[in-house]
Amino acid sequence: MLTPVKDPIKRYRLEYNLEALERIREKIEEKAYSRLRDLLNLRLKGEGFQRTPLEVRVAVAFSAGSDSTATLKILRWAGFDAVPITAKLPQMSGETLWKARSEGAVFVEVPGYLESMEELIEKGAPICGRCHSMVMDAVERKARKLGAKILATGDMLSSGLISIYEKNGIVILNLPAFLALDKSEIIKLIGGKYRLTFGCPLLWRLFDRAPSTKRLALQRVLRETRAKALTPEMAVRLMVDVLKR
Repeated sequence: MLTPVKDPIKRYRLEYNLEALERIREKIEEKAYSRLRDLLNLRLKGEGFQRTPLEVRVAVAFSAGSDSTATLKILRWAGFDAVPITAKLPQMSGETLWKARSEGAVFVEVPGYLESMEELIEKGAPICGRCHSMVMDAVERKARKLGAKILATGDMLSSGLISIYEKNGIVILNLPAFLALDKSEIIKLIGGKYRLTFGCPLLWRLFDRAPSTKRLALQRVLRETRAKALTPEMAVRLMVDVLKR
């Protein structure tokens, strides 16, 4: 499933992520630490390992998109008891809900979500930061109730000491960033079928209301490209999609 990394920038990130893993070693079970280290060594050195099932529950912030799907798939492949938690949002399509249910997702509500988003859209203000924080707060609360000591996300950019860190008694694991995965690798991991677009209807409404906010989406695409999470070709496709909205 995972392949060794040759790119020097990615290798640098992986070495730095090993340091981050050491910093939280005492916050998680030793068998969880060892298995996460195995994953890093597979990426760095090509070292295989026994993927015996672990009695270690890891909650996954699961949107049913490519990054969170790959995160769930890798953790289960590696032997973790990975439990997807999906924040049920009003803009979610029936297909997205079906995908979440098919993976056994636990659904959570996000109190005041739509009211908060509507207020920001009316003002022409950015919504992604508020959306992310509200969703993650709800998912974190559920993860704690499920007894998970680790909460994994599909974030590709949070490398180094923020690829894995403790937050109020729970360890946040940004798995694609932790393993220095790029979008091309992620698409292969989930079967090669993925439509590369900005898919949030609320974001489209914001673009209609305040076209200048498109620059924030474009800036994120450029950050991901500089980090080699996206290829230049992917970046162009995403930027064109944003500009056409």
